[in-house]
Amino acid sequence: MLESNRLTSILRKRLQTFTTFLKQLLITRWRSLLILFTGVYLPLQLFELIAVQVLVKKGGFPWDVPILLAIHQTAQPQLDTLAVVLTKLGSVWTIAPILTLVGIFLLFRKKWRSLTFLIITGLGNAIINHAAKVLLHRIRPHLWDSLAPEFSYAFPSGHAMSSLTLVAILLVLTWDTSWRWLTLFGGGLFILTIAWTRLYLGVHFPSDIIAGWMFATAWVVAVNLIIQPRFSR
Repeated sequence: MLESNRLTSILRKRLQTFTTFLKQLLITRWRSLLILFTGVYLPLQLFELIAVQVLVKKGGFPWDVPILLAIHQTAQPQLDTLAVVLTKLGSVWTIAPILTLVGIFLLFRKKWRSLTFLIITGLGNAIINHAAKVLLHRIRPHLWDSLAPEFSYAFPSGHAMSSLTLVAILLVLTWDTSWRWLTLFGGGLFILTIAWTRLYLGVHFPSDIIAGWMFATAWVVAVNLIIQPRFSR
């Protein structure tokens, strides 16, 4: 009986200690936990919902085709030229050189954490996008003859992932400077513009774009939380 009471007392004390530790953890780390939930968990959940729908129903969502047709109704020669030119800005052949230049700048400034963050985020984005396309093998829409046809798989959109990843990396690196607002608003406009070109050219469903944004967001936020590139010590 004494041993049982002693064991119960020890367990109660350990439980109280753990409860105190958990409270302190939530108090001191609530921002990181909130970012983890809203920036990683929720985007991944939305990506999963879209991916399952794509796997089960190859045609995608009921609103995919109507949105594409509505955008196509705005087609005109000037917009055709603009879309063909601007869409190239979201390709990996444009994003990669930009990230390389930023990486060289960080290398000379000896920003090792920031450089590591950039490399892992950039390479990870490309690898994840390629793997997802191969695994899900969603065929691109063929509602009209595109001015810039694509022949790879559609899901998720590589342009959407690359453009958001680029802007997110720059936003993280400039967050403590006066450049962050320009990066935020200019980058947001850039992301939306690239998404418009992909839909205008008819090479992606809207769900491809949304899925690309969601996975890229989760990836960038997760790598940022792990590496903490703005932590200089």
